[in-house]
Amino acid sequence: MVVSGVRILDRGIFSDIIVLMLKLTDERRARGPYVVIECPEKIPCDPCVEACPNKAISMPGSMIELPRVDYEKCTGCLMCIPKCPGLAIFVIDETPDDYSIIYIPYEYLPRPKKDDIVQGLDREGKPICEVKITKVIDSPKFDFCAILGFAVPKDMAQKIRMIKLR
Repeated sequence: MVVSGVRILDRGIFSDIIVLMLKLTDERRARGPYVVIECPEKIPCDPCVEACPNKAISMPGSMIELPRVDYEKCTGCLMCIPKCPGLAIFVIDETPDDYSIIYIPYEYLPRPKKDDIVQGLDREGKPICEVKITKVIDSPKFDFCAILGFAVPKDMAQKIRMIKLR
């Protein structure tokens, strides 16, 4: 459902989460990776704003507002993902022909490896389908939060938000 440019997703137990996806058009989605921020509540938090090298993320008003993304500035660079203490930032790339790629924060050990097949989970932790790990970025500058990329069926890009190792 879209209300005044704000997409509100029905998520069962997470139905109060509001995703601000202003100006995220099909044209922009086709251009390359883009960030999705799923903050569940207004709290004093703004590391994502400082993490964005392109100043695409803002919190108009104050740091207790939900982050907003300027999709004309967002390049899907992934830098905001490991900075979010709530693990609420994802990047989605819908440009590959046969699948989409989702990039998520991942703090658990052991880390999966490239080409591992793992279980893709929805926002409630329910298994959706198997997914293939395409990238693992585990940099010390990310403060123990790796970024995982995994390939998902095109119709699952807006549904899968976590993985479970076998």
